[in-house]
This record gives sequence, structure tokens and C-alpha cells, in this order.
Amino acid sequence: MTDTVGIERRDALIREAFRLEYLTVIWMVIEASVAIGAGIAARSLTLLAFGIDSVIELASAGVLVWRLSVELKYGRAFSEKAERTASRIAGALLFALAGYVVVTAAWGLWRRAGQAFSWPGLVVTGLAIPIMYLLAKQKLVVAGRLGSRALRADAVEAITCGWLSFVVVVGLLAQLTLGAWWIDSVTSLAIVWFLIKEGREAWSSEE
Repeated sequence: MTDTVGIERRDALIREAFRLEYLTVIWMVIEASVAIGAGIAARSLTLLAFGIDSVIELASAGVLVWRLSVELKYGRAFSEKAERTASRIAGALLFALAGYVVVTAAWGLWRRAGQAFSWPGLVVTGLAIPIMYLLAKQKLVVAGRLGSRALRADAVEAITCGWLSFVVVVGLLAQLTLGAWWIDSVTSLAIVWFLIKEGREAWSSEE
């Protein structure tokens, strides 16, 4: 009887994990679409980098959904191997994005090229702060009960995304109030730290 209850409880927790990941996927689609579109329209490197990072996190959420499905069917060993490969790919993409941001920001500072302010960008990054906080908080609870390091790592990514959103919001507000041409490039360089941190965690992550 105890085993049955345990299995039923775990199944309920896995369903909750699926729900959280589906919510993450929905939000990341919105976040990436708006941020990349706004970044291109405003010629903002900060928003563009934020949007591309959202695409990478979207892929990470998709991998975790797949991994949970595989674990239910084939067990943890197969799903862990697949996740490690996917995590290294995500880490490499984050390193590449960090390099792109550094080069592009340096070029913008060299050319003294500015950008237009973006209200859509401010709205989506502002909303991302509380949304990522709530998702991360719930994921940490479920991850602890499931004993899932993969879900916990995904929750940490959500926390990082929240801080990244905060940096972007500060940069956009500074741009709105000061109107300085160099703010976007400097803010984008601040994002590099988050990208490298996420990249290192993804590359070296192990279950």
C-alpha cells in the first residue's frame, strides 16, 4: 500500500513538473518573440541578446519535458545521458552568444552607435521578473520532492533569467531617462556575465 501511494505521489509530482515546463515554454515563446522583434526594430543589442537567451532556455525546457517523458518510459539512465549531451550543446550556444555580445558591443562603442528605446522590450522584460520568480520557486519545491537535479538546474536557469531581465530593465530605464547612446552596449556587456555563468553550469552539469 505504501509503495502504491508513493508511486501515485511521484506521478502527481511529475505531472506538476510537466505543467511548470509547459508554462515555461509558453512564456519563453512570448518572451523570445517580443524581445527579438523589439531588439531588431530598436537596433538594441541588449534586447536581442536577451531574446536569443530566451530561445536557448526554451530549448532547455523542451529537453526537460522530453527527458521526463523518457524517464517514465525507459528509466533514468537513458534520459540522463541524453540530457548531458543537450546541456553541453546549450552551454556551447551560450558561450557563442556571449562572444557575439562582446564583439558587437565593442563595435557599437567604437562606432559610437546608439539605438532607439523600446516600450515592448521594457514591458516583456518587466513582466519576466515576477513570472520567472514564481516559476523558479515552484520548480524548486517540486524538484526537491522528486529529487530531480535536472529540474533544480532548470529552476536556477529561471532565477538567472529573472536577474537578466532586471539588468535589461535597468538599462532600458536608464536609456529612457538619460538617452545616452552608449547605454545599450554597456548594458549588453553586463549580460555577458550571466551568459557565461549559465554556459558553465550547462556545460558541466551532471546528475
